Amino acid sequence: MLIIGELINTTRKSVREAVDTRSRELILQIARAQVEGGAHYLDVNCGNLIQREPAGMEWLVNIIQEEVCLPLCIDTPNPEVMEIGLSLARHGRPMVNSISAEEKRFSTVLPLIVRYKTKVIALCIEDAGVPKTVADRLRIADRLIADLTAAGVNEDDIYIDPLVKPLSTDTQFGLDVLETIRGIHTAHPEVHTICGLSNISYGLPNRRILNQTFMIQTMTAGMDAYILDPTDREMAGFLRTSMALLGQDRYCANYLKAFRSGL
Repeated sequence: MLIIGELINTTRKSVREAVDTRSRELILQIARAQVEGGAHYLDVNCGNLIQREPAGMEWLVNIIQEEVCLPLCIDTPNPEVMEIGLSLARHGRPMVNSISAEEKRFSTVLPLIVRYKTKVIALCIEDAGVPKTVADRLRIADRLIADLTAAGVNEDDIYIDPLVKPLSTDTQFGLDVLETIRGIHTAHPEVHTICGLSNISYGLPNRRILNQTFMIQTMTAGMDAYILDPTDREMAGFLRTSMALLGQDRYCANYLKAFRSGL
């Protein structure tokens, strides 16, 4: 199970203010907390800074790596900013967040993946837009995997995001994601699947319960990576419990460790 910590994102007011004022201690505090929460990667996103994004990305990547040795997931819609982040990443293999089957996005991001030998999150979206059916998702996933591997990317380095959409707009959307996960792992057993969970509960009350339940359901379907808040102790507890029940925790060692730590 791969966990990408999502908290270093300038859409969060405190993070944006820290970047604007170059408050290194707050950023390091957030980074350390995610490490302690069990993250394997730290997502770095300052895309809403627009013209200030290149300087923001450079500052964030350098500051985080002063004290934290986890690899980074460089998260930006701007290929030039992505290259800045990847060129500065020095702990482990970085990850690209993200590529898609949209022609312009694919053609500009693929060279960076190959040049820096990264892992990659690949979104099931194409120029025609967000897929409406499971069949469309699987078709786009097949295309992404074929094109990435043809360029030399290993299947084990590909993380397909099936795109989670709000259950409040269509009660089929949760099932669509589960079916897509199963379909991808059946056709491509070496490829991984990943998602953020919060979209599923958008517009509904008690979102936390929906997110937690959906995480358990997607794990049962085969999801093996998440972008989430690793400092959420309740979510972390459900994650470790599910891993034990699904046979992903040898001798329940991580479950017992989590119990002793209070999760």
